[in-house]
Amino acid sequence: MTSAIHHVTFSCSDAYTLGSFWSEVLGQPLHDDDKPGDPEALIEGAGLLFVTVPDPKTVRNRVHLDLQPQDRTRDEEVTRLLTLGATLFDDQRRPDGTGWAVLTDPEGNEFCVERSAAERAAAAG
Repeated sequence: MTSAIHHVTFSCSDAYTLGSFWSEVLGQPLHDDDKPGDPEALIEGAGLLFVTVPDPKTVRNRVHLDLQPQDRTRDEEVTRLLTLGATLFDDQRRPDGTGWAVLTDPEGNEFCVERSAAERAAAAG
């Protein structure tokens, strides 16, 4: 018998606020029961759980999410995420269109934005 990943859990200072950010990023709602001030928030469709803890983030993530835009380019998605409250952390985008952008969410958790499938296909063809 094997195991399945049930959730990827983010420790954070405000579960509802960080969960709301990622809800906007992914276009998926927080669980109906989640309210401001709750110690946990869940994006069930993405399997992301946010749990309030007293400790601040102090080091770089050992695990992070890689996002691939579905209906826009990588650069358009980076711009959208910056307007939602993300911060550009490390720009690895190259002049030839390859590469990725490393952003941080409002609590400093790193994540990457890669090229869309359409951008990859156009470069290959």
